Amino acid sequence: MRIRTIALIVVGVLAAFLLILNWSVFAQPASFYFVVGTISVPVGFVMLGLIALVTLGYAISLGIWQSRLLMDYRRQSKELQAQRSLADDAEASRFTALTALVKEEMAQQDARLEAAFTALRNELKDTEHSIAATLGEMDDRQRRLNGETML
Repeated sequence: MRIRTIALIVVGVLAAFLLILNWSVFAQPASFYFVVGTISVPVGFVMLGLIALVTLGYAISLGIWQSRLLMDYRRQSKELQAQRSLADDAEASRFTALTALVKEEMAQQDARLEAAFTALRNELKDTEHSIAATLGEMDDRQRRLNGETML
C-alpha cells in the first residue's frame, strides 16, 4: 500500500513537470471537429477533460468492484456463521448422544455386575449347603463308628 502511494506521487510529480515544461503547447488553442460543429479550445483543457473522464470511469468501476467485494464478504460471512452454528449444534447433539450412550453402557454394566454377584451368591450358598451336608454326613459316620466301637 505504501509503495503504491509513493509510485502515484512520483507519477503525479513527473506529469506536473512535463506539463510545466510543455505549457506553451498545452495553452495553444486548437480546433476540434464534432459531428454538429467545430469548437476552438486549448489542448490542455481537452487533455484535462479526458483525464477527468478516465479518472471518473476508473473511480466508478472501482466503487462497483468494492461494493461487489463487500457484498461477497458479507454473504460469505453469513454463510460461515450459519456453518459454525450447524457445526456447534452437531457437536452438541454428538455430546448428548455420547452421554446417553455412556449412561446406557453403565446401566448394562451395572446389570451384568448385579447378575454376576447374584450368581456368585447362589454358588456360595450351594457350596455352603454342600459343605454343611458333607460335614453332617461325616459327623453321622463318625458317630456311627464311635457308637459301634463303644458297644
